[in-house]
Amino acid sequence: MYPLEQKHLEERICYTFGNAQLLRTALTHSSFANEHMGGREGCNERLEFLGDSVLSLTVCNYLYHTYPDLPEGRLTVLRKNLVCQRALADYAMQLRLGDYLLLGKGEEKDGREKPKLLEDAFEALLGALYLDSGDLDTVASFLIPYIKNEIAKLEKDLQPLEDYKTILQQYVQQTPGEELRYELIREQGPDNAKSFTVRVLINSNCFGTGRGSSKKEAEQNAAREALKLYLPK
Repeated sequence: MYPLEQKHLEERICYTFGNAQLLRTALTHSSFANEHMGGREGCNERLEFLGDSVLSLTVCNYLYHTYPDLPEGRLTVLRKNLVCQRALADYAMQLRLGDYLLLGKGEEKDGREKPKLLEDAFEALLGALYLDSGDLDTVASFLIPYIKNEIAKLEKDLQPLEDYKTILQQYVQQTPGEELRYELIREQGPDNAKSFTVRVLINSNCFGTGRGSSKKEAEQNAAREALKLYLPK
């Protein structure tokens, strides 16, 4: 019977709240607050706001010290993939966070699996952890294992020699509004031995170039170069 008891979640995160109300608030969706508390006050939106900054600082601090030779541009792209909605919803699902949420009747049907709802709840949990513990080290102890696993998954994506264009498209689609396109910048050689050079653009920024004996091969090589920006290597 949902929601599961808070103490079970505390066991899963290996942390016991001094202020149990903070955890309850982090688990309270606005739909529940509207139905049972007479308004949005008491829902997890403010903790989500705080948790978003706690998340960003914790991840930035980890990446900065773990990859001292990684340039700013690649750190930015990597961070973006570690804190996007898909990643945060995945962290929440690994934790089974949806099982503990207080939801209104309208969200009970499928709310425990909605990516946006899970993302918000995960950030709210980080905010609650920070307020209750008073330090970022406690947050990092909980969060960093998820970050490490996500980085390992990103690295694994590049191991097979497969469709790099599709993989890159999946990454780009994680941020609504970004446009991915390929542009032919050079064509050389006779008809029976042509060489093509293509660059890949995300919005107006060049993320990589590639060469090949066909436009398709050049695009795949450009996408492979662009994908290296998403990884810490």
